[in-house]
Amino acid sequence: MNNAIYNFLLPSNEPVLEYKKGSNERILLEKELQRQLRNPIEIPLIIGGKEVRTQQTGLVKMPHRHTQVLATYYKASEKEVKMGIKAALDAHRIWSDLSWTIRAAILLKAAELISGKYRELMNAATMLGQSKNIYQAEIDAVCETIDFLKFNAFFASRIYEMQPSSTFNQLNKMEFRPLEGFVFTVSPFNFTSIASNLNMAPVMMGNTTVWKPASTSLLSNYYLMKIFQEAGLPDGVINFIPGSGSMIGKTVLESPDLAGIHFTGSNETFNHLWNQVSLQLPHYKSYPRLIGETGGKNFMIVHPSASVQEVAVNAYRGAFEFQGQKCSAVSRMYVPVSLWPDIKTELIKISSDAKMGDVLDPLNFINAVIDEGSFDNIMDYLRYAEASKMAEIIVGGHGDKQVGYFVEPTIIVTTDPKFKTMEEEIFGPVLTVFVYQDEKLDETIELCNATSPYGLTGAVFSRDRVVAASMCERLRYAAGNFYINDKPTGAIVGLQPFGGSRASGTNDKAGGEFNLFRWISPRTIKETFQPATEYRYNYMME
Repeated sequence: MNNAIYNFLLPSNEPVLEYKKGSNERILLEKELQRQLRNPIEIPLIIGGKEVRTQQTGLVKMPHRHTQVLATYYKASEKEVKMGIKAALDAHRIWSDLSWTIRAAILLKAAELISGKYRELMNAATMLGQSKNIYQAEIDAVCETIDFLKFNAFFASRIYEMQPSSTFNQLNKMEFRPLEGFVFTVSPFNFTSIASNLNMAPVMMGNTTVWKPASTSLLSNYYLMKIFQEAGLPDGVINFIPGSGSMIGKTVLESPDLAGIHFTGSNETFNHLWNQVSLQLPHYKSYPRLIGETGGKNFMIVHPSASVQEVAVNAYRGAFEFQGQKCSAVSRMYVPVSLWPDIKTELIKISSDAKMGDVLDPLNFINAVIDEGSFDNIMDYLRYAEASKMAEIIVGGHGDKQVGYFVEPTIIVTTDPKFKTMEEEIFGPVLTVFVYQDEKLDETIELCNATSPYGLTGAVFSRDRVVAASMCERLRYAAGNFYINDKPTGAIVGLQPFGGSRASGTNDKAGGEFNLFRWISPRTIKETFQPATEYRYNYMME
């Protein structure tokens, strides 16, 4: 038996490669993009380590060229979901009993595989399947995925070090058990790294999962699953089950062995899962852990002392990178009337310069939204704004889905701080601006705090540091990730653990120790060396 105590040092964040023209990483990526375009694949279910094919299939298509098929995938029926649950339960005993350092080693090997051998594979799959440009794919599918894997191993080492003190005649220790049962993981389309972490965070702590990946991110998610297997993940620890979300969710929630749900997605879906779990509480062996990150209506408040250029650049990038399909994207901005003419001019200038189109053209800053449903939903909001007397579209406002699902980055200016696009999450490239009177900053701060049900991210721009501190304090519950003089997107694992409260989720902070604590059920063990032999207390025997 190896009794060594492993010392996991604080990892460094994965470096972001630049992909300059003619660089080795650019050449390899372009070659991989063409390979995947020319070679559509089959995506089976993976249950208990085995590939499973069913009678129902679907197609994975590119959002920016929706006639191009990247893969055919197989859809689960209720039978396969139950197979996945059984496989997860069968694997639980072996996986949970395994030394945590072996679990960590598998995560670290997966990180190394993504960093080197499969870097271009993961980037290309995310670019083509989720319509991300090179930079957006690199920071997500590679760098953040690697960071989650490495930092989770490190954070786990710190958790396992936490042991109680012992005193005379006793030995005390804490056993960090995984949850009893299986964890249901539901991943979104927008971040490959989130799909990885929703599974690998509970897995690091000894849990096993039944994974429902988003149908619109299946290509990158399937490759993730294959990489986990190559890294040494035992059969059944993660069970990859594409298919109907409603059917899979219903089947999973009916199992008495449901131990937890790790979720990123819409409020509507998470609320439904929470409600269904609450209705079936007597049915479960334990109270399921419900961990979810849902949505946001993220804000920027501009102080009159702010830099026009800094505000314009960060507002544009924060609102429109990856077509605004980030939970943290800026979607409402409060600007003082004294700065608005110059900020408006700069935003229009940037908008006229930024290009939109296919991900294969590296000069395109903007690509396509994820699918037709998303396209239609965003266009409904734009038509609403165009028809309203309380709003003016100053940039964009148009969309075209003939070739791909392209929506122009759109800036709306409204005279109503409670305008529909100031309150509701759109999840697309739409930024709404409310221009306030400089002397009404205090009222604007309160307005911002009360406008949205969400509490995910927010930012303030001010060169007056005392004012910025005051705004930060007054908006303490408006954002779980708060930024001073920066856009409210781009949280880095280990540096800015991510999550919000209010309607934005349970704020369990992926990218820190906090999330891992949710996947353990500690047991305190006390051993007494010399048990009592007399029931009476000493003073009773005087």
